[in-house]
Amino acid sequence: MAESVFRAHAVEAGLDGRVEVDSAGTGPWHEGDGADRRAIDALTAHGYEQDHIARQFRAEWFDRLDLVIALDSGHLHELRALAPTPHDAAKVRLLRSYDPDADQDALGGLDVPDPYFGGPDDFEECLEMIEAAGGGLLEAVSEAVDAIAAMDATERAADESAGRIPADESERRIAAKAAGSGAERAGSMESASAADGPGAGKEPA
Repeated sequence: MAESVFRAHAVEAGLDGRVEVDSAGTGPWHEGDGADRRAIDALTAHGYEQDHIARQFRAEWFDRLDLVIALDSGHLHELRALAPTPHDAAKVRLLRSYDPDADQDALGGLDVPDPYFGGPDDFEECLEMIEAAGGGLLEAVSEAVDAIAAMDATERAADESAGRIPADESERRIAAKAAGSGAERAGSMESASAADGPGAGKEPA
């Protein structure tokens, strides 16, 4: 669910093509299956599209990811334990840590509860929590993307002034970056949301 919500927010903010958004479960449950029908119903009712296919998160993905979003503290610890390096472990954050109104001292802390064993209302509650954190997550990702773009612009200006890149070649590189390097650097702000438990592979929010 989180994948669908954040992708919609990213497109609305003009980040489509500059960030990649994906999701996976921490376990192999329901691998290869589509999303839970109750999740699809909740997303559709709120105008979100989805084309989710369940799969399990792989440690080797950390190298190409800038940010990994966990939906609860169990996923957070599991993903950090899976990370090959401390740098990779630091990429894992709790989704609700981006919700300024979330109370970490409340029952359940900053966890998004797994709605798999519940009913439609539980999926609605899950979606509400995801949406509440979406704005803060989008702001953080946008700032990171803008910072990378500013660094690239500074590097290009330095190369041009040193005569290492002709102006017309620099323009071609800028165009290429818009199409390609957005996925390699700024665009690899890939939000690989992870869920656990029997509903995880089926519904890795």
